[in-house]
Amino acid sequence: MAARFAPDDWPRRAEVVGAAEELRARAEPLADADAEAYAAFMASGGEANRERIVVIPFELTVVAAEVADLAAAVAGEGNPNVSGDAAAGADLAAAVASIAARLVEINAITGDVRVAAARAHAATAARAAARASVSDVS
Repeated sequence: MAARFAPDDWPRRAEVVGAAEELRARAEPLADADAEAYAAFMASGGEANRERIVVIPFELTVVAAEVADLAAAVAGEGNPNVSGDAAAGADLAAAVASIAARLVEINAITGDVRVAAARAHAATAARAAARASVSDVS
C-alpha cells in the first residue's frame, strides 16, 4: 500500500506496485489453504495432508521474503512520509516468514531440504526488515 504513495516520478513505482499486487494475490489464498490443510491433517493424518502442511507454509516463506524486500525498497526509496508504514510491512512479512519456516521445520520429515530453504527465506526477510528499519530512521 505504501508504494502507491510513492512519487509518480519514482522509476520503480509501477514495478513495485505491480509486484505487490501479484504477491498479495499469491498470499491471500495461502492463509485459507493452510488452515484447511492443518484441519485435514488433524482429522485424518496421512502423508498427502502432511505434505500440504509443509508445502503451504514453505510457499508463505517465499512470498513473505519477497514482500519484505519490496517493503524495504519502498521504505528506502519511496515517499518518506510513509517509510514507517513500509518498514512495518517489512517487519510483518519477516514475522510471517519466521513463523512459516518454523511450521515447515516442525511438520517436515527428517532430511526435507525445504527446512533449510525456508530458514533461508526467513533470514532474507529479516535482513530486508532490518534494511527497512534503517531506511525509516534515515
